[in-house]
Amino acid sequence: MSTLLPLGPDELLATTRAVRKRLDLDRPVPLEVVKDALGIALQAPSGGNRQTWHWIIVTDPALRKTVADYYAASYRAYASNQPTSPTAERTRIASSATYLAENLHRVPVLVIGAIETGSATLPAGNQAGLWGSVLPAAWSLSLALRARGLGSAWTTLHLQYEREVADALGIPPTVHQGVLLPVAYTKGVDFKPAPRRDLDSVVHVDFW
Repeated sequence: MSTLLPLGPDELLATTRAVRKRLDLDRPVPLEVVKDALGIALQAPSGGNRQTWHWIIVTDPALRKTVADYYAASYRAYASNQPTSPTAERTRIASSATYLAENLHRVPVLVIGAIETGSATLPAGNQAGLWGSVLPAAWSLSLALRARGLGSAWTTLHLQYEREVADALGIPPTVHQGVLLPVAYTKGVDFKPAPRRDLDSVVHVDFW
């Protein structure tokens, strides 16, 4: 059992950030700590309680490098399509995202959350029910990691090369990836709530 930070539930929810530049790339992460956090995360809901999720924990340096190379290729294409005159906030985020893309291979642990569908193709139409059966657990994992002094960042850019990553990791064609979480201890644990839009601007009571 890993040591937990003294965080109340509201603080935990409000300070679990996308951590990139403050990931400690040189400190090893015991597999037991990640599995401990996953054990908590799997209390999240899944449709019909079917629990068809799968979690691929990548620690092998060569495999991490393979995943990171696909991620970097996808990031380069994404970055090339961004506005040429971004705001200061977007510039800061871009710098952080670029850092992760350039250093993903150095992150000690990569965790991929995926779901078994029984088919090599995703269903047509609204897929909220499908992804609602794995992504809540992935976010619970982020929270559980934060509680243990580790950081993560919610990423999906590698999905442009989902099949290639699946082949490299031996993931069956009927298992579809939904999120990639780089995981490492953080440099400090003093994360703060991030700026968000005013609550009244996004809440609609009874009618839009």
